[in-house]
Amino acid sequence: MMYAKTLPIGVFDSGVGGLTVLRALQQELPHESFLYLGDTARLPYGTKSQDTVIAYAKQAASILIERGVKFLVIACNTATATALPSLKKQFPEMAIVGVIEPGAKAACETSINGQIAVIATEATVKAQGYQKAIHQIRPNAKIVAESCTLFVALAEEGWLDGDIAEAVAERYLEPLLFAEPEFKPDTLILGCTHFPALYQPIKKVAGEKITVIDSAHSTAKVVAEQLKQLNLLNDSHQEPHTHLMVTDAPGRFARVARNFLGKELLPHQIELVDFH
Repeated sequence: MMYAKTLPIGVFDSGVGGLTVLRALQQELPHESFLYLGDTARLPYGTKSQDTVIAYAKQAASILIERGVKFLVIACNTATATALPSLKKQFPEMAIVGVIEPGAKAACETSINGQIAVIATEATVKAQGYQKAIHQIRPNAKIVAESCTLFVALAEEGWLDGDIAEAVAERYLEPLLFAEPEFKPDTLILGCTHFPALYQPIKKVAGEKITVIDSAHSTAKVVAEQLKQLNLLNDSHQEPHTHLMVTDAPGRFARVARNFLGKELLPHQIELVDFH
């Protein structure tokens, strides 16, 4: 199927974290329009069963595809790890990219010693999405993945720097990065879409010798490459636009979104949609 170049790119996440991916996409593709869906009524996906996450992801993808998109981005690590194969099977004509493989590829290309640390939510760590993706590229890589659940709350509350953010970063990262003599990673993957909002305290603790990989920017570059390959880059002179949708609480979404998009949003700018 041929898609119009002027159609928006569809992006979905369980909530607000995927806005870091949207922001990276907007920076990488300034002439493109976007349709974003945050499934705020049913977040977090990380605590749900695999079957439930697949069902939710299919519903989110269906809404975006029915609205009319030319490309689909899964801006959720849990949904990527769990539902990407099912979505590709259900929507074979739609190009779909998740956030895990681009981040894993960037880490493999960056790491010199092949020792890579991953921080993510508990569900993403348990699904071993990054571990599998990295080992497909570098079979001999040594990977340690740890869940850093509090980072999600810090990001949503806007505590992006300062003593509290740095203390939490130290508590999570120092045992992972520096405590084990046999594991000395030179690369750290931010394996949750909330975590780029806390880049500064994470980078401060990691130090200059460890490269921090932001999967959001890696994903944006892959999307740009694929759009070019598919001849779907928007080459019109139409003004690009971004439309935001949520399944619950647009007011809270607007308040929290500024921590991820870097700009103020008002509730009336966000469409409330119902899966039913």
